[in-house]
Amino acid sequence: MSSVATFAGSSVGKKVLVAITGLMLLGFVIVHLLGNLTLFIPDGGHAFNEYAHFLEGLLHGWLIIAFEIGLIAAALVHAIYAITVAWLDKEKARPQKYAMVKNAGGKSRKTLASRSMIFTGPIILVFIVLHVKMFKFAPELAATPHGEIKNLYAVVDRAFSVPWIVIAYMVVMTLLGMHLWHGVWSAFQSLGLNSDRHIKLLTRLSVFAGVVLGIGFLVLPVFMYFTSPGGH
Repeated sequence: MSSVATFAGSSVGKKVLVAITGLMLLGFVIVHLLGNLTLFIPDGGHAFNEYAHFLEGLLHGWLIIAFEIGLIAAALVHAIYAITVAWLDKEKARPQKYAMVKNAGGKSRKTLASRSMIFTGPIILVFIVLHVKMFKFAPELAATPHGEIKNLYAVVDRAFSVPWIVIAYMVVMTLLGMHLWHGVWSAFQSLGLNSDRHIKLLTRLSVFAGVVLGIGFLVLPVFMYFTSPGGH
């Protein structure tokens, strides 16, 4: 047990925990986007509301609660250890900062996405809190053949009829794309997949994750603003 704690407290152990929790959060982001794609179905939000109702009813609601607790724990571990690795460990290992920051070539990936990770991470974390507050505890109900269920579509429609909210979401989703762009590559590298034969694949995978997921979430508020009943 002490060896596990020692490893978790080491620089390498922290990076591994950041990688594992990051990939867990990536899985959630993918599933979340797939579910949100039901917003594109032109049925007045019926499919989206049914999807949300299905998730909230699994195991009488206990599964979603357990999932949310695990997700919060993963997000906190990811954020705390990522900040620790980025600031404390690097300051101890290299008290003198480089005079110039640039891509070192080879396996190094010093890009705008990598240098901004320490900023995009906290911004996304704050956004998640506000996002949950805005959408999860909505009181609106919708009538269905199975009875009344939460009308989450109405909440989303109302929120994305406000221009500044749409713009804010677009900005944060751009930052999310940048975070994933570097984060996916960095996670697999921390787990040991950093050989030359893996570099090209991981680079393409990270670009794909950042671009596709970032654009996927970015398009949704714009689509709702211009096409939904509450939009313009």
